Amino acid sequence: MTLSAATRLGPYEIVSPLGAGGMGEVYRAKDTRLGREVAIKVLPAHLIENAEVRSRFEREARTISSLNHPHICTLHDVGREGDTDYLVMELVDGETLAQKLTRGPLPNNEILKLATQIADALDRAHRAGIVHRDFKPGNVMVTRSGAKLMDFGLARTGVTSGAAPGSTSGGVTIAQLTQSPTMVSPLTQQGSLIGTFLYMAPEQLDGKEVDTRSDIWAFGCVLYEMATGRRAFEGKTQASLIGAIMNSEPPPIAASGSTASPALEALIRACLAKDPEERIQTAHDIKLQLSWISQSGSVTGATPVELPKRRRSHETIAWAVAGLAVAALAFVAWRSMKPTTFGSEQVRFNVPVPNNVDNVDLPRISPDGRLIAFTGHDNSGRTMLWVRPLRSLAANPLPGTEGCGRAFWSPDSRYLAYFTNGKLWKIPALGGPPQQICDAPNGFDGSWGKSGVILYDGSASADPIRRVNASGGIATEAMPFDSLLGVGWPAFLPDGQHYIYTLLDVNQPTLMVGKLGEPKGKPLGLAGSRVEYSVDGHLLYVRNQTLLAQRFNSRTLKTTGEPFPIADSLPTGGNAQANFSVSTNGVLLYRAVGALTSRIEWRDHNGREISRVSTPQQYRAPSLSPDGTRLAIRRTEANAAAADIWTIDLARGISTRLTFDPGVDANPLWSRDGSKIVWSAVRNGITSLRIKSASGLGNEEILVRTAVGAVWAEDFSPDGRFLLYGTSQGSRAQIHVRGMSEDTTSRMLFESSFFSGQSRFSPDGRRIVYASNESGRPEIYVGNFEGPPAKWQVSTEGGIDPRWAPNGRELFYIAPNQKMMSVPIGAGPDFVPGTPVEVMPARYDALPRNSYCISPDGQRFLFLIPESDQNWPMTVVVNWQASGERR
Repeated sequence: MTLSAATRLGPYEIVSPLGAGGMGEVYRAKDTRLGREVAIKVLPAHLIENAEVRSRFEREARTISSLNHPHICTLHDVGREGDTDYLVMELVDGETLAQKLTRGPLPNNEILKLATQIADALDRAHRAGIVHRDFKPGNVMVTRSGAKLMDFGLARTGVTSGAAPGSTSGGVTIAQLTQSPTMVSPLTQQGSLIGTFLYMAPEQLDGKEVDTRSDIWAFGCVLYEMATGRRAFEGKTQASLIGAIMNSEPPPIAASGSTASPALEALIRACLAKDPEERIQTAHDIKLQLSWISQSGSVTGATPVELPKRRRSHETIAWAVAGLAVAALAFVAWRSMKPTTFGSEQVRFNVPVPNNVDNVDLPRISPDGRLIAFTGHDNSGRTMLWVRPLRSLAANPLPGTEGCGRAFWSPDSRYLAYFTNGKLWKIPALGGPPQQICDAPNGFDGSWGKSGVILYDGSASADPIRRVNASGGIATEAMPFDSLLGVGWPAFLPDGQHYIYTLLDVNQPTLMVGKLGEPKGKPLGLAGSRVEYSVDGHLLYVRNQTLLAQRFNSRTLKTTGEPFPIADSLPTGGNAQANFSVSTNGVLLYRAVGALTSRIEWRDHNGREISRVSTPQQYRAPSLSPDGTRLAIRRTEANAAAADIWTIDLARGISTRLTFDPGVDANPLWSRDGSKIVWSAVRNGITSLRIKSASGLGNEEILVRTAVGAVWAEDFSPDGRFLLYGTSQGSRAQIHVRGMSEDTTSRMLFESSFFSGQSRFSPDGRRIVYASNESGRPEIYVGNFEGPPAKWQVSTEGGIDPRWAPNGRELFYIAPNQKMMSVPIGAGPDFVPGTPVEVMPARYDALPRNSYCISPDGQRFLFLIPESDQNWPMTVVVNWQASGERR
């Protein structure tokens, strides 16, 4: 079908034809609404005649249209006019890279410029979970402003495992529909070269699942062609071309007469490793390498950059380690497929946490020792899973894991399991759609055994360890909690039937061994944190902040000899958590942390320091007395697992200890008359709210007790009649109100999956401000406490830790960029919030809640200011067993 000028397709008016091909006709058109020129592609009916295919196509097109990048051609719209389906794309003036290469290789400076732009575009798409799958010179436009990557991305459903190369399953793909019509495919005639096959990775040709690394292979082919003017792999028939891709290497670049640097050739070779595991892993790393080559001065004389080379699976693998001074890489060699040999040299190096990520939780290395996974908050306030290949310089978030808790690996290192929104999920470690495994309203941590069974514990002391098939199903109880002591941290042994778990006691957690199908475990005779088993026959666990290894026979289930230390500064807190992980090939990962020390400062409305209150200590959760003269705060002594409540006389700077129990005391709150303090207490695994005279005299009284989940005090009503408090079970949280006089019953006010001690009464007692992630990220809301139900969102781009100004005419909160924001509140009986404005920087500690107070006159702010950078790196140890060999 040919369209004439002035033909209308929805709001678009055809101007003139641009080209045609087997995948459709392309026209220059005018968007009559916005007055801009666009490219319209009319799609052949045979490619999208199925309603299911059209629906899937539209979903994929919406995903691709979300890619906003200067070097990606924008897909504006998808439409249908009568029986005509069409795509609306950015109109790009220029020529394709394929057309440009017909004139020969490119100059070195142009290669580096265009390749860097293309790598940046690929990196942006890969981070969004999109794989191009048809990257080639014909899909790159070269314009005055640089490269534009076209025709993004071949649908994941387009190529199935076991399918013939290039075949499709069930219909059309985005790449087919957006393929440049002016590029005629030279594939079908005998003696011609094979079009798209030229840039297909070996795993694509082999019918295997592909991921971002297949795009990296294609990038290597294109980069080779840019440098030499010749294709990396050639053949006169389809069979000979596939044979060349699968079995041969491209000729050296120098053989073509190219003056490209050895560093560029090393990069190309790293992209063209046959095994995707041996290939350079991310487009971000490619961009960094190209930047280094560009900055090295003489392109032809640059020192080669050492990159991973292809090896067989049993040989040594060179892993790239982050250590970027300008952009140079350091490498460490280790064994990849068998445990490291005792007596060989031990190697340790640090892997930094990304600069835009904080609150990193329990990083874990994959069983094959290649990938690190961890949970962290990004700059927008989202909590997501991040995956960092050890050979890569960057960690990438996994789309679809927003709001997740900690994760654990499948035995084959292909999947990560994690908890969010009261369910257990699994997701491919290199990206893909998440799959629900089961309902897990209290899920906290787990272990995935080689028998296909997952064990997971709950966040509450009274939660049992549960089991479920990794393929999905209903979770059942595997190990009940023991009397008043909780059970948690299951870790499978190699047989997939036995597992180690921890009997939780805040004073001395003990290690147990259980078996699937048996409701009672046996003590191992060890005390310590959560445990992991190393296949060379050791249990690893933490005691007194020291990571220990204990010889263990997984058949007899008995320990032998004495434990030996591996690392220190690994605190466990009160729940036996410990930040370490070990692979099946002798690679250890741990994250040592320093003391979370903070100083207490008074600051004015501009963020300027007025005075300091005390010397730095391990402080958390300050609470200012109603008259502003005293501070209640949680304090942890050096090298102690427990925490206590202290009070500080702000005028004299004198600190007094209020609690003395060896358990954990936290989140203090003053009563409205300043005579008492309420706090959260953990005693023998049971959490309760307790109240005591602020003088320290008299006994404690229990207000609320829970054997399931956590409980903490939030705020007292202005008249002191009601206590606002929060509870949590797994990822669910609730805000309750309890009477404090004649009627002491409790009722629930709000429920969400995000609170963390962030609700406050308004000064007049009529409303409550709180934080919730019901919109997908934490935002600040105000709800009625008195009167009809009502709710207002007051933050616009995320927020936590809200506070009312004492006069009730202003609300403060902390934005994701760690700025304090102010929201003016209109006068009058109705609640009328204004637009948030920035007040001052408000850097908070590693636990972003309860980190500041407002003076009674509203003129000063009391902050906890971190004393040092708390984004501690992760440490990788190769041949960690040598720690014991040297003893």
